[in-house]
Amino acid sequence: MVWVKSMRRRAFGWLLMLSISALPGSGWSWHDETHLAIARAAGYSKWYNAAGADITKIKAGDVEVKNHYVGNPPETVASAQMVLDQVVRYNDSHDQKGHLYGAIIAAIREYQLAPRKGKYAQYHLAFCAHYAGDLSQPLHNLHYNDYNQRYHTATDGIIENEVLNNLPLIRIYSITIRSEADLAAEIAKIANLSMKLGGQLEKEGRLMTRQEAYRQISHSASLLKAILQFIER
Repeated sequence: MVWVKSMRRRAFGWLLMLSISALPGSGWSWHDETHLAIARAAGYSKWYNAAGADITKIKAGDVEVKNHYVGNPPETVASAQMVLDQVVRYNDSHDQKGHLYGAIIAAIREYQLAPRKGKYAQYHLAFCAHYAGDLSQPLHNLHYNDYNQRYHTATDGIIENEVLNNLPLIRIYSITIRSEADLAAEIAKIANLSMKLGGQLEKEGRLMTRQEAYRQISHSASLLKAILQFIER
């Protein structure tokens, strides 16, 4: 009887995971340890919270899912203004295209506002860290087409089993952010790099290489480090 109950619980868990991952554009993003590695490499003191935004999807559904991607059509070029225009759509479950870029900035705003309301701010920064990680996953910047569906989960886990043991492979480069406008411009830059790689992968019909994955998460870690320095100032 205990075994039957255990199997039922396990089956329910798998069904729940499949139902969420089947939503358009709702992939799990980089898997947990990849997000944690990005946050650790960036010097985020609470790096262990960086996977929390994916956990939130289970109960929040589309309210959270739409913060994790932007379903850009081919030939899209992201701009700082495009990023800023998405901020007001944060947590909007009805936004079919998604608003990952604006979610990064919106989470920072929430982090800054929370103490003024007498609330704990750190969880908002954890969401920001996660979104910054999603930004470099190429398939979170593209339409959820046949290629995206076929390769999404494999792309999420391309370096999952090794990345926490290979933090030196995450190369941090200097990004200076002095204003929200600077941040929007940097987000757009990485979005365009991710879209370019995603388009190349789709054209070649292949999975990302390990080298490409480490290059991508280096963009996210560099951005997150710059964000942490920005909010400290």
